Amino acid sequence: MKTLKTMVAALAASTAVLAATMPANALDELTVAYFLEWPTPNQYAQSNGIYEKELGVKVNWVSFDTGTAMSAAMASGDVDIAFSQGVTPFLVATAAGQDLQVVDIAVSYSDNDNCVVRSELEIDKGNVAEELKGKKVAVPLGTAAHSGFLAQMKHFGISESDLTIVDMAPSDSAAAFSQPNTDLAMACGWGGSLRTMKEHGNVLISGAEKEAVVGKVFDVTSVPTSFGQENPDLLAKFLKVTADMNAQYAKEPEPMMEAIAKEAGMDMAGTQAVIDVFAFPTVEAQLSDEWLGGFVAQYLADNAKSLEEGGKIKALADYKPLVNTTYLEAAAGM
Repeated sequence: MKTLKTMVAALAASTAVLAATMPANALDELTVAYFLEWPTPNQYAQSNGIYEKELGVKVNWVSFDTGTAMSAAMASGDVDIAFSQGVTPFLVATAAGQDLQVVDIAVSYSDNDNCVVRSELEIDKGNVAEELKGKKVAVPLGTAAHSGFLAQMKHFGISESDLTIVDMAPSDSAAAFSQPNTDLAMACGWGGSLRTMKEHGNVLISGAEKEAVVGKVFDVTSVPTSFGQENPDLLAKFLKVTADMNAQYAKEPEPMMEAIAKEAGMDMAGTQAVIDVFAFPTVEAQLSDEWLGGFVAQYLADNAKSLEEGGKIKALADYKPLVNTTYLEAAAGM
């Protein structure tokens, strides 16, 4: 199994090499990382060329399976903005020496990221401490789903050594989980993959109970620090369009759904099911203490400490410099 510690070391090495060779960002073109099967209002702008119109540059959208892959692409200079990157991959990358900043809250989704146990095992929160031990679990390491998995296992008194953990992207684990002869007892993921998993199993905890155990579950918009410094107006305009799409969706979502489903690579029913459990904080809310004004930096620090205690990363001394509200503040004034 590829361990998170190995991933951190590899990313640190690649970051050091690439830092000296990474070219300056070209202002006539922008590359944005995003997830398929992850419907968000800004995909209406993605589909209709609104970003290009407002930013005045070509925007290339590149889909990824995990937030760790997004980090690697930003390290290599292939991606300028990671839209909806999980907190854990952000922490892994920055612990490895990658200079990234959080500039926006993309989406909050406590009920759209979870772990599912096979139905025939009849495992629930009442017997999971005994029944799950010794079994195989698929977890996308270094992601928000990984952090949620660790928090749930700690809550139920199960150690990682009690399980056989395999590193699998949610789409792969969902496909394996759907096979009748699978040896996976549990799989963790998000979005459409989570919906597929739920067809063959049940979650241990959900809703308010899950949030009490795991905490808030959200993705950020992250950028290399140098990209933001070199292109502040471009980044602010990108965040402005994103915020406008969120506001438009809040008022009248129906006309936007077809375009969102198309860009998410989902059918309408699946798109609706996923986006219904998403929340998109307003700019005002994001700039408050509830989010970027204070909460997020502390959340990063707390989660980094937990990962460090688990031997996964070496936490940074201070996470406040990794949260930059200036671009969102500029967007609010546009």
